[in-house]
Amino acid sequence: MLAARLLSGLRPHLPEARFHGIGGDHMIAQGFESHWPMDQLTVRGLLPVLMKYRELKGIQNQLRDQLLAERPSVFIGADYPGFNLGLEEQLKAAGIPTMHYIGPQIWAWRGGRIKKIIRAVSHMLVVFPFEEEIYTQAGVPVSYVGHPLAELIPMTPDEGAAKRALGLPEDANVVTIMPGSRMSEIKYNTVAFMQAAKLLKLRDRSLRFVAPMAGERQKQYFLQLVAQAGLQDIEIQLLDGQSHTAIAAADAVMVASGTASLEVALFKKPMVIAYKMIELEWQILRHFGYQPWIGLPNILAREFLVPELLQHDANPEALAEAMWKQLSDAPHRLRLAQRFTDMHHSLLRNSAEESAAAVLRVIEGKK
Repeated sequence: MLAARLLSGLRPHLPEARFHGIGGDHMIAQGFESHWPMDQLTVRGLLPVLMKYRELKGIQNQLRDQLLAERPSVFIGADYPGFNLGLEEQLKAAGIPTMHYIGPQIWAWRGGRIKKIIRAVSHMLVVFPFEEEIYTQAGVPVSYVGHPLAELIPMTPDEGAAKRALGLPEDANVVTIMPGSRMSEIKYNTVAFMQAAKLLKLRDRSLRFVAPMAGERQKQYFLQLVAQAGLQDIEIQLLDGQSHTAIAAADAVMVASGTASLEVALFKKPMVIAYKMIELEWQILRHFGYQPWIGLPNILAREFLVPELLQHDANPEALAEAMWKQLSDAPHRLRLAQRFTDMHHSLLRNSAEESAAAVLRVIEGKK
């Protein structure tokens, strides 16, 4: 979706250009030619990546050889630093200009990766204002282009219209549950989230629960996990996509850490951020973070605006208690809405035009 915004800005300036590589449906709709299904690369977590390493490395090498032979005007790696930075380093060494869109979270994890970025990236495109100074100080040419989600999400969402669209009464108390879009996220978050929903229902029988599902595969896996945990008695409305409608309709959201938490903030909704993973992976990763926040709203605010419950702390009782405060503390909800509105304004730019302008400067050799 983010790369598609960039393509929409570039196409008017480069109507005859060929855009190709690896991308998804939104990019293909912009005339992009994808040589591999993007799903082949959507692996998250240390252990799952290690299990698919040979396949991923093979794709990376094939794409590298194709690009070295073709010598494109510019290569743009969209996110996925584990795959793209290694490819960019080889292309840049061969004299091909390289850009990276969505800066790797060197501000969240130990900053050793910056050395590789310096070797790999001719120009960085970042979506958060504070990132610009980090890359400038490291000597990496950088442009802050705003976050596309800030353009897509209205400054004042229509909660009533969203509830009507989901067939819910406008006065309904709605909790939206978002355990994640990746299968690994659904695996580790679903049962705790649903058990928390059960506890919330005991406190307030009027609560309505909705959960957007990223696809049919995710939906069936979610239902399987719910059945295995004996939680089928919890009434929940599962949606095919419609994540923005589900957030807009919510009075509060229980959300897995990631971009979805930023979407919830841009919709000005109270939330609890949670995350669970393989225990071995947790024991490794918990030593690498060097700031106290993992949720994007808290990172942008530089404080715990909303609760974060991780791994063992993301248990049903703690989730339910934290969610109850988000639902019932009216002054807190008003303060959050104002802070999230300020955050929205700080992220709002014409990202398609800003990013396209930066790409054109690199192509013209101006970096």
